[in-house]
Order: sequence, then C-alpha cells, then structure tokens
Amino acid sequence: MLRFLKVKGDSMSPDIQEGDYVVIATAPFLVRSVKVGDTIIFNHGLYGTLIKRISSFDAQTGEAYVVGTSPESLDSLRLGTIRRSAIRGRVVLHFPKANK
Repeated sequence: MLRFLKVKGDSMSPDIQEGDYVVIATAPFLVRSVKVGDTIIFNHGLYGTLIKRISSFDAQTGEAYVVGTSPESLDSLRLGTIRRSAIRGRVVLHFPKANK
C-alpha cells in the first residue's frame, strides 16, 4: 500500500523540507526490507511521527539507527534505536513544495 504525506518540520532539510510531500510504502514486506540509506517514517513514544534516514540496521534485533540531514535534527543518540515495529513506511517518492 502507498500513503501520501505532507512533511512537517525540517529534520531532513535540505533534502526534504517542511511542506514537501512524500509517498511512503506501507506494505509489511516493504517495511521489513528497509536498509541503510532508506528514509523512513516511524512512531516515537516522546516525539510522535518522525521522518529520518537509516544510518545502520541490526538485522538480528530488527533495530534501526537513524539520523536527520539537518544539523539540529534528532538522531538515535537522543531517540534511541527504532524498532522495526515502529516503522510506518519507507519513502519511495518525494515531491518538493512549489516555490512561489
């Protein structure tokens, strides 16, 4: 399945900016196949829904270490590891907002 989401926040800036749209693949077999370098949407207990890039992945535990591209972005040093079960989808398309 695919979902269309509007990005809030600048944690992935300049690659993905607030107001951009992303399409995420949510099918379980696609979420299970996430790998280093993938951009994912996930749920975090304290911070809600976040978008980050996977910097490393432990296949044995199913835990991902994530980073943002903005210098002010939270990463796994602060968030902790992200369990596969918290991943809502993998970004498959990105549509930048239209500049006026």
